[in-house]
Amino acid sequence: MTILGTELAGPLGWGLAICALFLIGALVAAAWRLITGPSLADRVVALDLITMLLVAFLVVFTLASGVRAYIYAAIALALIGFLATVAFARYIERTRDPETERRD
Repeated sequence: MTILGTELAGPLGWGLAICALFLIGALVAAAWRLITGPSLADRVVALDLITMLLVAFLVVFTLASGVRAYIYAAIALALIGFLATVAFARYIERTRDPETERRD
């Protein structure tokens, strides 16, 4: 089996291929939630999920290609994604309507 130009035989090759397919499916589902999310909070969670799925995809790509630079990109993306999620959460908290909080 050839994945990304690298010959991977046995269970590792099959496992990486199946994992990549599942990650692509999850990315499509998360992108759908990002586009059609009913609220801003749903969209932020979907964006965080997409970020973490991309980190996982970079790790799988590192295993398949053998290039270690992708793992450093995955670490950087995870750190930036965490900071972006915290920033979006603060934005949602500051823009919340006081009337909505009284009804809850």
